[in-house]
Amino acid sequence: MNIHEYKIMLVDDEPALRKMVGEFLEKEGFKNVVCAGSCLEAMAVYHREYPALILLDVMLPDGDGFSLLGELRRESEVPVIFLSARDEDENRLHGLGLGADDYITKPFLPKELILRVTAVLKRVYRVKETGKEQEMIRLGDYCVDLGSGVVSRKSASEAGETETATLTAKEYAIIEKLAANRGRIVTIDALCESVWPEGNYGYENTLIVHIRRLREKIEEDPSHPRYLLTVRGLGYKLV
Repeated sequence: MNIHEYKIMLVDDEPALRKMVGEFLEKEGFKNVVCAGSCLEAMAVYHREYPALILLDVMLPDGDGFSLLGELRRESEVPVIFLSARDEDENRLHGLGLGADDYITKPFLPKELILRVTAVLKRVYRVKETGKEQEMIRLGDYCVDLGSGVVSRKSASEAGETETATLTAKEYAIIEKLAANRGRIVTIDALCESVWPEGNYGYENTLIVHIRRLREKIEEDPSHPRYLLTVRGLGYKLV
């Protein structure tokens, strides 16, 4: 998919800013932009439109962006960039710690916004400007398509249907890193750096959760994995 085809949702209570940012994005080729002015409206728009990226203001009339991000993270790994007038390090680190992908302080340059949006989309969805297909990873009966982020497997039923599961952005980053080092140990620190490049300290327990969910998609018996193995005290490897 062309990077400009990804849908972007802007959540901000200022109509003038929504209009200005929408014009920035459209001028640069991002024509699929939807907007919301409150937390309540944002969740409704999210469930209707399923955007690929969210630009999120911190101060909203019925809550704040931090709480909204927490609500989103209970059901989605959609990338989020905060747009905030709060430039204190504490607020920036709090937003990133909650799982935001970037934090931009208002006022910002239009070009800076476009560069950061493009960088996050390319990193999360692995957009390749060359247009070449991504690697297919085969794990027994499972096939992981890195081009689409989908895991497929032939069903054991008589109909022989194909079962599919979609990887989250974090799961994608994990298996891509492991596949690039297939058969070799990837340390916990290296995996955390791949998944949380903005700062990976303190994410070890969260990594374990993502590993478990990934195993549920690529292993016949996630409790006794055959492909994504734990190397105790060191990290993980894909075999």
